[in-house]
Amino acid sequence: MVSQVNKTEIIYPESDGKPMADNTKQFNWIVTIKQNIDWLYIDDPQVFVAGDLLWYPVEGQPKIADAPDTMVVFGRPKGDRGSYKQWQEDNLAPQVVFEILSPSNTSIEMAKKLLFYDRYGVQEYYVYDPDDNSLEAWQRIGDSLDSVSEVNNWVSPRLGIRFDLTDELKIYRPDGTQFSSYSEINQLLEQEKQRAENERQRAENERQRAEQVNQQLVEMEAKLQKYRQLFGELPN
Repeated sequence: MVSQVNKTEIIYPESDGKPMADNTKQFNWIVTIKQNIDWLYIDDPQVFVAGDLLWYPVEGQPKIADAPDTMVVFGRPKGDRGSYKQWQEDNLAPQVVFEILSPSNTSIEMAKKLLFYDRYGVQEYYVYDPDDNSLEAWQRIGDSLDSVSEVNNWVSPRLGIRFDLTDELKIYRPDGTQFSSYSEINQLLEQEKQRAENERQRAENERQRAEQVNQQLVEMEAKLQKYRQLFGELPN
């Protein structure tokens, strides 16, 4: 009975008190990766994608937590959460995790993150540094995360996306479409809206022209009727 009381008193904070990003470059990359993976699985209700959400892998241990910049969980429903409590999610750990570096990240901090993700079952882990365009990747082989030796043109086994480091990092969906930033997506949406409006206007113009032709035919038919009434049928 005492243990049950203590259990209900455990508090799992929904914030670690840290900012999501230290600068605009880091923030833009976090949002771009998170949103594009969201769009990649928009029609799959059993893929949960989150950004900067605290993940608690062990029940009763609120100090054991981390907040990946982006995490992907296959097998869990979409929806809002204050945090990801793994024991309430069929005990499924995020399979794929992304971290975007900022100048404030230390090597010790990132080493701890790697150990955390290794220990608690992440299958793929990616760390991108936008300042020097470097990407590190780890894939679970057996019981541990092993470093991917060649990341340029690496294809994620779980997501099917490809990483191109030829210039600034480019990420491609399985269909070859490049991940786009929020502003680029907005621009594409505006272009699509404009194309749709142009098509609607073209259809409206065609409808009006068809109505005009029909009206002219009706008027011609009325004139022919009058002619027949006055002069009889037209000669062959």
